[in-house]
Amino acid sequence: MKIKLLTLFFALTALSFQAQIKTPQPSPSSKIEQTIGLTDVTLEYSRPSMRGRVVYGNLVPFGQKWRTGANANTKITFSTDVEIGGKTLKKGTYAIYTIPNKSSWDIVFYSDATNWGLPQKWDNSKIALKTSVKPETMPFEIETFEMGFDNLANANHGSLFILWENTLVSVKINVPTEKIALASIDKAMKGPSAGDYFNAGRYYHQTGKNLNKSLEYVSKATEMNPDAWWMFREKSLIQAEMGDKKGAIASAQKSLTGAQKAGNADYVKMNKESIAEWSK
Repeated sequence: MKIKLLTLFFALTALSFQAQIKTPQPSPSSKIEQTIGLTDVTLEYSRPSMRGRVVYGNLVPFGQKWRTGANANTKITFSTDVEIGGKTLKKGTYAIYTIPNKSSWDIVFYSDATNWGLPQKWDNSKIALKTSVKPETMPFEIETFEMGFDNLANANHGSLFILWENTLVSVKINVPTEKIALASIDKAMKGPSAGDYFNAGRYYHQTGKNLNKSLEYVSKATEMNPDAWWMFREKSLIQAEMGDKKGAIASAQKSLTGAQKAGNADYVKMNKESIAEWSK
């Protein structure tokens, strides 16, 4: 009996030591959290490397479904509905599968994101959205598979890119930023604070939608909070853009005075430069 107990003890001890051993994965995992406009996007994938191998047309055959990375299926999550290739993709989590070809790639958003790689049984009814894009050839090679987001200057869209070997694939994602922002503004205007007026006015200004409305809202914000020198800075920019340099200088002067009291060197510099420019 003692011998059996000792054997069991040593076996459990060996398993305990084995469980503590950590080794690096050949295709390390990556997680990216990106906000596009007002839509939160999370991307989870694994990153294989070339390791001297030819990738497309060999390691990744043309014309066949690919897990788009390594290990478990690549997952992407959207906090709002988005539009890809002129089609609506509902908010939620999807697996990203691709079908690479020399002259085009099919990008598939699959509603079942719980697979290890490709599903054992492919189900076309689980294709939430499919679109085709043209790959680009890069003048250099990328050793390790990479995915990410680019082209984020415009708040209404961004791009999901896939990059490996010397091939770049980019998928444009349109997000409902304007719809969400305007709905938020309309809701806030039912009982707005100075900050609500300012944010609404700044949005109209930055998007170039309606300068008159922008000036109206920012002016209300400065009336409610006359010590907010950063608001007067925004007001001065709107006035200058509308051709009212006299009004712009007056607003910039208020912003300058407040910034000097607050010790904000950046706003002091910007206002002095604007006053000098508008005074010419």
